Amino acid sequence: MRRVPTGIPGLDNIIQGGFPEGSTILVSGGAGTGKTIFALQYVYSGAALYNEPGVFITFEESPKNILWNLQNFGWDYASLNKQGLMKIYRVSIDTPEKFAATWKSQVDNIIAMVKEMGAQRVALDSITALGMLLAEPIVSKEGAELWMGNALAIRTMIKDFSDRLKELDVTSVFTAGTKEDKKTEFSTFGVEEFIVDGVIRLYFIPPRRAIFVRKMRGTQHSHRVHPMTITEKGIEVHANDEILWEALK
Repeated sequence: MRRVPTGIPGLDNIIQGGFPEGSTILVSGGAGTGKTIFALQYVYSGAALYNEPGVFITFEESPKNILWNLQNFGWDYASLNKQGLMKIYRVSIDTPEKFAATWKSQVDNIIAMVKEMGAQRVALDSITALGMLLAEPIVSKEGAELWMGNALAIRTMIKDFSDRLKELDVTSVFTAGTKEDKKTEFSTFGVEEFIVDGVIRLYFIPPRRAIFVRKMRGTQHSHRVHPMTITEKGIEVHANDEILWEALK
């Protein structure tokens, strides 16, 4: 099995050298845990270190905010973009109704872009935003929209998109939000972790940051919780150190 190096220092040491080629990896965590940085670093490192073209797809962050993130770590996006090695793609959103009606055509556009670039890496930020846009809301007795979404619709959407990327041997990272106080929660809608090939959970319990690999198909991965830091160069995983599970509270 070919491994795709993540470009995140220390991470490959705990996942047998990298992600399995063509796999889809879910990176989940609460607000501020580093999910967007993780996804950006994965795509950027592929282009800058391994000459592997990549696309970063965003539903939430504006391109300007993403560029600030890149510049903050000294990552030269402009040069890579000019060489056709990295692209930031902001999904067009008007209203949820119009978005749902055009989602399939937007996927076609993304796949066409991936093919044109010869992209080997894709990051989608985030499944949470996508699911809320596509799924029908559940209405409570009081009339409030709970936005838990339709699990079957979300599951189908993620699987279809993931499968189309797999057909191109693209190795993907999808991000998802979780509740801060639910350390054993690994997705927003409760279905994402069953479709993907790998699940990585990020934690931020000030001042500690941590990372835990919940699953990784075809991989003898670490079963420990490892410290993680966000430095001036990006995320770094401390593969030789451990945080006790009980400390994640």
